[in-house]
Amino acid sequence: MGLRRQGLIGKATGLTSAALALFVLGASTAEEITVPPGFRIEVFARAVGGARALALDPGGVVVVSVPSRGRVVALPERPGAGGTGNPVAILEGLDLPHGLAFAGGHLYVAETHRIVRYRYRGPTRPALDPVTIVQGLPDRTHHWTRSILFGRDGKLYVAIGSSCHACRERDRRRAAIVRYDADGSGEQIFASGLRNPVGLRLDPKTGALWAAVNERDSPAGGAPPDYVTEVREGADYGWPRCFADRGAFHRDSTSTGAGDCAGLTLPTIELAPHTAPLGIAFYTGRQFPSDYVGDLFVALHGSRAGLPAAGYRIARVRFRDGRPGAVETFSDGWRHGDRVIGRPVDLVVGRDGSLFISDDHADRVYRVIYAQTR
Repeated sequence: MGLRRQGLIGKATGLTSAALALFVLGASTAEEITVPPGFRIEVFARAVGGARALALDPGGVVVVSVPSRGRVVALPERPGAGGTGNPVAILEGLDLPHGLAFAGGHLYVAETHRIVRYRYRGPTRPALDPVTIVQGLPDRTHHWTRSILFGRDGKLYVAIGSSCHACRERDRRRAAIVRYDADGSGEQIFASGLRNPVGLRLDPKTGALWAAVNERDSPAGGAPPDYVTEVREGADYGWPRCFADRGAFHRDSTSTGAGDCAGLTLPTIELAPHTAPLGIAFYTGRQFPSDYVGDLFVALHGSRAGLPAAGYRIARVRFRDGRPGAVETFSDGWRHGDRVIGRPVDLVVGRDGSLFISDDHADRVYRVIYAQTR
């Protein structure tokens, strides 16, 4: 069942239905999207069906979730086609599949209400033998995506967003990152107070868990910063009663219930409000110049309709001595005035050091290469 029929299309894209048709007309070619000198961005795959989360299979093939069509596709490169991907469905008939992870010869898929493990047989054959390892996740209702990742401890981490703007959740798994044993047992709340955590990645040097987080979304347009943060076990990041702004916590006057902002954990990197950070990726390749190694890329999906334009770009966070520094724009031109070219969703570093980017607006997967290597 598609997102539009489920009444989720506005939540998935951040656009009202009235604005959606206008904005879709803006889809264009990669020439309007800019990258720094020496780099080139090219269309790797078209007509995927609404590309969202990305992962690399054990052979280095890009795999992408397509929640609007209930499927997962692989993008093996077409021989002699100039380095473009050929979408091949490896799973069909799923319920809003989003997060993807590979471990031990299996593909793990996070649907909105459960996590299923499949035997993975390669990018041109269907995945088989589904086993539901986590069921009964709080599904749909405002934030429907479920991102997943295996940590260095071998445990499975699941990001679950809130059911509302700012409320007291009945299900403590909401607005949290939940940890499971690899077989789905041993459920624990790893960290809380994260309104809508989406992208999950490990710091390649320390193994620490990082997440992109969409903060509260005031109907009047005012909102605190979105952020990207190292996620610490047992930490509370403030939602719903408090939010971080300019390195300090502030009480949310619209949040009901007792409690101040004492004992909360500040996010690592603040971003502009409504930029909607989704996917993140540490650069671990060797293709880009050496000063990119260890830096963090952030896909800023962009503000919803009716708000000042924010996001619609790829940010680069420079890391020095293991700590984040300046945040700068790596890729721009995804939006020109009211015309949206694309909305970046997720990022993954390819085996050759290229950076792959999914775009659920133009329905493409892009590849960024350092052109001076060719």
